[in-house]
Amino acid sequence: MTPQQYIQQELDKLKEFTPREVAKETLADEIFRLLMSKKFRKYSASPQLIEQMKSAIKLNIENNQPINVTFPHGAYKLWRLEEAPLPDWAELFAAMYYTKWLKPICEIYEPGVWFDYFVDDLIVPKIDNIPMEDIETYLGEYRKILDFLKPFQPKNFNMTITPFETAFGTREEFDKSLEESVAKLKLASPTFKEEDLVAVELNAKPTVEQLKDPEWREKVRLVHDAYIGMKRDLGYYFQPHKIAIFNQPLASGRFLAIGTTKTSIAKFWVGIGALKKLENNYIEYILSPKQIAMQKFTTEPIIIEELNSKNFKTIKLFE
Repeated sequence: MTPQQYIQQELDKLKEFTPREVAKETLADEIFRLLMSKKFRKYSASPQLIEQMKSAIKLNIENNQPINVTFPHGAYKLWRLEEAPLPDWAELFAAMYYTKWLKPICEIYEPGVWFDYFVDDLIVPKIDNIPMEDIETYLGEYRKILDFLKPFQPKNFNMTITPFETAFGTREEFDKSLEESVAKLKLASPTFKEEDLVAVELNAKPTVEQLKDPEWREKVRLVHDAYIGMKRDLGYYFQPHKIAIFNQPLASGRFLAIGTTKTSIAKFWVGIGALKKLENNYIEYILSPKQIAMQKFTTEPIIIEELNSKNFKTIKLFE
């Protein structure tokens, strides 16, 4: 089996759809069971999260609305990767994984599922020095990936991208709100863990002037954390009818940690998609920069007409 045949096989599996009847009185419990499936979920859920998930499911059923799942993440490809600034197989593999996870809900619940990527766009140039043009290019190509995947998904499954920018009338309004949030956080004299500053070093592309400042990492982290406060105050994904998910557990305990593929928990926007070769098969991986450095890759050409960016003309393989 070639990598292209394997990927096509996995896409075709997504199209398999077997509706089944579930009694009205047990529907909410069955949807919750499917969301919590250990086949997909990577970590346990807090009692608070479990209660919120059950409440959101009940609310959506009562309103005859899709089960709303929201995933927040960065609207960029890590500049250190040769794949940047475009999405690659990582974005596709993750979207396929989430479709596999949620498809059984679509089979028992007619309103289906709304999976919403809530993405950080306007903040990235300010903390990582990535041009806004690259962010817009990334989002444009990302939407093409979701458009490509749509025919393989259930008709009652909707996957969308919502940029943070949509919460503001203008970019000037965003800048003003961020400035106020930074000033407020600065007054609190925050301190940062070394692991937080290491994360800054991984993501940011510091200028020559920044590197002259011994506290450049702290200053970037300050803006980052002020922005996180803005997002929290906005409350986009912490709403009664929504279920917030992420690839790994977060300190708040309010996100269901679902990973990014069957085998991976790495963030797809700061990693790459690759296939691990088995005896006569493959398995999807999303590899972080550290994992990439540990592997020796071969590459194989692939032709998928609807995915024609440079990152989909070949795929990396490892053993």
